[in-house]
Amino acid sequence: MNRPTKALDVHQRLAEAYNSRDLNTVLGIYDSSGVIVAQPNSPVSGKEKFEEAVRAILAIPGKMEIKTVYCLEAGDMAVGRSEWSIVDHGKTRVAAKGIEVMKRQADGTWKVVIDHAFGAELN
Repeated sequence: MNRPTKALDVHQRLAEAYNSRDLNTVLGIYDSSGVIVAQPNSPVSGKEKFEEAVRAILAIPGKMEIKTVYCLEAGDMAVGRSEWSIVDHGKTRVAAKGIEVMKRQADGTWKVVIDHAFGAELN
């Protein structure tokens, strides 16, 4: 799998991974010991719950698109703000504004450690 070598590329690679519909490809961009908020107000962690959350997203029909609003990098850490959606035959299935924390790995690639898919939504 083509994991991102720049923090700025994480959103694009993540969308490509989701659109591949391959669980292992998607999980390759995440640190599954981290946290994912795949449903509003429902953070999960731990390998089993993390994979369950990713499977739920993969089950949504359509194509995922992620726009990077910003990506700020500091050493081996980065924070990104995204606007993402899953659209199926012209119908938006889900859309939100997210916040992601990323960490550079020993091999120079980046993984998402915290993915709050709704983190920039107004409550």
